[in-house]
Amino acid sequence: MKAIGHILARYTAWIWGLLKLLGIWGVFVIAFADSALLGMPVDAIVATYVYQDRKRLLFYIVMASLGSALGSIPLYIIGYLGGEKVLRKRISEERFLKIHRSFEQHEFWALMFPAMLPPPMPFKIFVLGAAVFEMRFRDFLAAIFAGRFVRFLVLSVLTLWFGPEIVQLVGALFRRRFYWALAALLAIAFVIWLLQRRRKAKKSITRQTEKASGSQSLSD
Repeated sequence: MKAIGHILARYTAWIWGLLKLLGIWGVFVIAFADSALLGMPVDAIVATYVYQDRKRLLFYIVMASLGSALGSIPLYIIGYLGGEKVLRKRISEERFLKIHRSFEQHEFWALMFPAMLPPPMPFKIFVLGAAVFEMRFRDFLAAIFAGRFVRFLVLSVLTLWFGPEIVQLVGALFRRRFYWALAALLAIAFVIWLLQRRRKAKKSITRQTEKASGSQSLSD
């Protein structure tokens, strides 16, 4: 246990030493590495940057979101070249079919929602899925950026309100109540989708009414 603790301490010291060298660009580099290589404590780093430099809150959120999106490109290429074999080795047939259906129904949301969720959500599985199911590259980057932006924005607001310690607390609660949190986010997303649909319906009705009134006035 002491050896593991020593390794973790050295790893943490190495990360913070690297961040001092990178300055304000540290969130971008760590977010990129987190998506492209190994798991990195990106939430804790974004929270620390925001808490210590509140004036650049939006900058850090955008940089972290952009780093996550661009860092996912190598995995997208692997999924695109490797095809279904790469994905099927990692998940069961049932889960493969579920992910496939979600991308067929609405590929943007199928990638954006997992991008919003912190660990233990296996986000890299969905990145591979996006490549296997031939999601357009532009939409792929946009979905990850949007999902990460929401995640880091919520994280930043909670950090400014409660302090950086909220990262560990939320992470622990999310791991214990993973499916409840996922269900809540899906419910929120469904409500947003319904509201958008109602707005579009109202706009179309308004346009039809205006056209009808306009044609009636011309006939008069």
